[in-house]
Amino acid sequence: MARPDDLVVKHPFVVAHRGASADRPEHTLAAYDLALQEGADGVECDVRLTSDGHLVCVHDRTVDRTSTGAGVVSEMTLSQLQRLDYGAWHKGPQTDPPDAAGNGDTGLLTLDALVAMVLDWHRPVKIFIETKHPVRYGALVERQVLALLQRFGIAAPASASRSRAVVMSFSAAAVWRIRRAAPMLPTVLLGSAARYLGGSAATTVGATAIGPSIETLREHPELVDHAAARGRALYCWTVDEGEDVDFCRDVGVAWIATNQPARTKARLRAG
Repeated sequence: MARPDDLVVKHPFVVAHRGASADRPEHTLAAYDLALQEGADGVECDVRLTSDGHLVCVHDRTVDRTSTGAGVVSEMTLSQLQRLDYGAWHKGPQTDPPDAAGNGDTGLLTLDALVAMVLDWHRPVKIFIETKHPVRYGALVERQVLALLQRFGIAAPASASRSRAVVMSFSAAAVWRIRRAAPMLPTVLLGSAARYLGGSAATTVGATAIGPSIETLREHPELVDHAAARGRALYCWTVDEGEDVDFCRDVGVAWIATNQPARTKARLRAG
């Protein structure tokens, strides 16, 4: 029988920011596979729409920084994006480059493939999906994300705490679109300004959590209690330094987004 201590939720949980992106190229199969092996409680990704309507995991507006090609994601087709390698720029260990079909450890990762990977893992892991704005496709991004989650059967969880997916954005309008269409799906309103996150915006759009940067939270640790008083959790990004991990634990952050999930998990266990 479990002891009472075993039933206590132990915060913070660790979210692999773009996968284990300190050690593997961000937003690649290699990065997420390593994050899952390292015990991440959740994984985070940024999504954009291609010109032919596919959701792909790319942070920047262009692929110039993270691939062997160049161009604006929203102006390229899935096939064009799949011809590129997304790992050659990274200093980590060499992994398998993509083949002609875009497969491989450092090929283009679609949101469809990432969700399937997370749901097939041998333990429950949450996926935090950030929709990027402003973009040329506007609200279509959220509609496509919800349609994908519906196909996987995770768009309408029994409760926010049991949800396998969380949708986030710096755009309040985007968070509101998700909340209105899928009221049980947890959402995070991201931001860098304490006044914005601590004000009425999160209430107006129905966000279930707020997401300040570690710099903002350092300056305004009261955001944790402020959110909790309104029934919200706090998701903090991007937390890599040991003293910042300790700080987040001490003030009661629920979810830590980090590029180094293994090291962050180890630090929390040691603490």
